Amino acid sequence: MTAANGAAGGDVAIEVRGLRKSYGSLEAVRGIDLRVERGEIFAMLGPNGAGKTTTVEILEGYRSRSAGEVRVLGHDPARRERDLMSRMGIVLQQSGVQQYLTVREVVSMYAGYYPHPRDVDEVIALVGLADAADRRILQLSGGQHRRVDVALALAGDPELLFLDEPTTGFDPSARRQAWETVRSLAGLGKTVFLTTHFMDEAQTLANRVAIIARGQIVATGSPNTLGARGSQATIIRFSLPSGVVPPEALGIKPMQGGAWRVETEGPTRVLHELTGWAVAAGVELVGLEVSRPSLEDVYLALTSEEAEEGAA
Repeated sequence: MTAANGAAGGDVAIEVRGLRKSYGSLEAVRGIDLRVERGEIFAMLGPNGAGKTTTVEILEGYRSRSAGEVRVLGHDPARRERDLMSRMGIVLQQSGVQQYLTVREVVSMYAGYYPHPRDVDEVIALVGLADAADRRILQLSGGQHRRVDVALALAGDPELLFLDEPTTGFDPSARRQAWETVRSLAGLGKTVFLTTHFMDEAQTLANRVAIIARGQIVATGSPNTLGARGSQATIIRFSLPSGVVPPEALGIKPMQGGAWRVETEGPTRVLHELTGWAVAAGVELVGLEVSRPSLEDVYLALTSEEAEEGAA
């Protein structure tokens, strides 16, 4: 990994090899390898204390590393070079915005720090604060404060955007508006590095997801294939009237309360045979449900496994 390669505008926005960070005898990050392509939305998930924040702060240049190689947009972030910092936007979990300035004044001030800023009113509109542009920060709601944080990160028109829990405090409508903003940024070729505790947010937005636990990456992949989700059995559940039994050949097992359940790697065939039987028999499949393990299921399984190993 050389700065020259990244600076030449290759396909890699972030590349990490063997990253470690120790605090005395405590090793918070234990040999992480990571690669983020330009233009993708990459999400990092992990419980508190897993090393997620430490890793992101090293990538942002706010924390030094103990070992390993790191390149962000072709630069070593530890050097905090002006060229790199001007090409990044960062949304922190908490920010100290001047409370008596208006939204427009704050965004204008931050835009002035960058060599090629984005139009201030365009940024304000992009985060959904056009109607509050002339309101003072102290008059805003919690969700609006968070939108200001996003606006400040966008003010410099960055190539790479770090979003640390960006929708915390948002109501459902505001969250979905924020998701559209993130998608539009990716559509413009921006690279987004997202940390979140919301599984649906990662599922909806991310091209790829990494799960970190006890200072190590335990799984990486698309939300649909992470942890071999794509190859895990599909679960079919339904209920039948009392005394009605499905064909034994389908391998469907009874559950409590008159419900039935089958796990299969061929859901299309099973559903075809099941619904064909039900139509022929004049039976209604009540509450028919087809599902695979969710991203949250995979996340909890992976992080709980790591926690059990650590306890052992």
